[in-house]
Amino acid sequence: MTLEAAPLKQSFNVSGNLLDIHRREVRPVTIVVRDGIIADIVDELDKTFATYFAPGFVDAHVHVESSMLPPCEFGRLAAVHGTVATVSDPHEIANVLGVPGVEWMLEQTRNAPIKILFGAPSCVPATSFDRAGAEVSPSDVESLLRRKDIGYLTEMMNYPGVVYDQPDVLTKLAAAKRSGKPIDGHAPGLSGQQLKKYVAAGITSDHECVTLTEAREKRDLGMRIQIREGSAAKNFAALEPLLHESPQTCLLCSDDKHPNDLVESHIDALVRRALVGGAELFDVWRAASLQAVEHYRLDVGLLRVGDAADFIEVDSLTEPHVRRTWTNGRLVAEHGKSLIAHRQVPPINHFSVDPKQSADFRITAEGKTARVLVALDGQLITREKILPVQVENGKVACDPANDVLKITVVNRYSNMPPAVALIQGFGLKSGAIASSVSHDSHNIVAVGVDDDSLCRAVNEVIAARGGLSVVTPHEAAVLSLPLAGLMSDQDGYQVAANYARIDALAKQLGSPLSAPFMTLSFMALLVIPALKLGPEGLFDGAAFKPVSLWA
Repeated sequence: MTLEAAPLKQSFNVSGNLLDIHRREVRPVTIVVRDGIIADIVDELDKTFATYFAPGFVDAHVHVESSMLPPCEFGRLAAVHGTVATVSDPHEIANVLGVPGVEWMLEQTRNAPIKILFGAPSCVPATSFDRAGAEVSPSDVESLLRRKDIGYLTEMMNYPGVVYDQPDVLTKLAAAKRSGKPIDGHAPGLSGQQLKKYVAAGITSDHECVTLTEAREKRDLGMRIQIREGSAAKNFAALEPLLHESPQTCLLCSDDKHPNDLVESHIDALVRRALVGGAELFDVWRAASLQAVEHYRLDVGLLRVGDAADFIEVDSLTEPHVRRTWTNGRLVAEHGKSLIAHRQVPPINHFSVDPKQSADFRITAEGKTARVLVALDGQLITREKILPVQVENGKVACDPANDVLKITVVNRYSNMPPAVALIQGFGLKSGAIASSVSHDSHNIVAVGVDDDSLCRAVNEVIAARGGLSVVTPHEAAVLSLPLAGLMSDQDGYQVAANYARIDALAKQLGSPLSAPFMTLSFMALLVIPALKLGPEGLFDGAAFKPVSLWA
């Protein structure tokens, strides 16, 4: 990984107890930093210290855009929690803007407070059934992989394309192999012979495991298991036994982290949970740092002489909290505060859709029972139910008493009729919520209890040219996301506060979900089973084909 050197590389000494993850020991030392490099580590065996120095944390799979912050701002918040690097998939902005979006992210990463390794997006759009704002072709992927600042091929979500030898998928995999760079996986629920073929294609990791059985099968085939705990998908509890069974195969990641959650914690929280759960100290720290550095060949220091001075100070080794964070010898966070100023970034966007009318969201009744998408709290996967529908004047009506609401996906790149279906799990009793953060194509997705509220929430997002909206009986609130309809250009801590307010409003409408907007953002992700809604209608993610609303 090559990044522009952070400015103001410092020379200094610090003394404390070194967590040496290579020798698997803790010993008192003085760390000598010269021009951002660990110049020496001097043993101080006759001294006693109350503080600990350790390698900084690495998020082994994250979409920076899901924090609703550009790279530098994400880094400001993450560094406070001891994160010194991330392995980041830019396919969110690539779905909006293509390769220019990836290049914009790379440019914004230069001189960031932390080290962010981007990959070449493998699946833009995620499937041929989706409608994104751009396409990243096999030749685009090959060009990106030739760049020194692109470190890997990002998650291969089109697992049917791997299993059934789809030519453009095989071309992308071949380009990654020629480059010698790792290939990330994404294969929820895949098992048996199909999984074996997927792994044999050179795919080396997976962050989509939701059960221990699934993770063990993938691990036994040689995959690295990225244990995920983000704002929507929370799989740490199910997969934690791997840190006891085979810690050398584990990496820690968030995948998607909303700004209010990033203010509170990052990979540091997973480290604390693992240690409290009885996992061995060095195994946990290696899963949170070294194993990602080695797997992705990151230019990230691990507290050895000659390494970049990327390390943290913590208050204990039993339930550690981060006191200070350094990257390239630069102190970037101290005592819960970022030491890096907010900086403005150039605008970038792709938004071209006219306001909608309430009538656009009507569903004409064509039967008595329908497929209903069922959202699950803390999961990206969904379920499908066949339920009777309420009909008024020949049109399908919402049934808030039974939590049967309307969901819509509105193409934000061109004027098409909205796709409208039914959903359970959001629990709204009134109003609607909408978002232009809608994986992976980032069209507008909304859930509401009636057509008027649904329309108003969608139009608030259109008026802002991207953002999150909540419509209540008394007000409409919007968090504007002018950067590709995904990210804010404001100070990250203010964005987190604004997001917390709009999240609270959604919950006041009756939603029991822990993160309504994060869950909403995955309802259009067609490559995650079981049932999802795309801009052209319902999609069965398990069978990988469109299906009718009517059953």
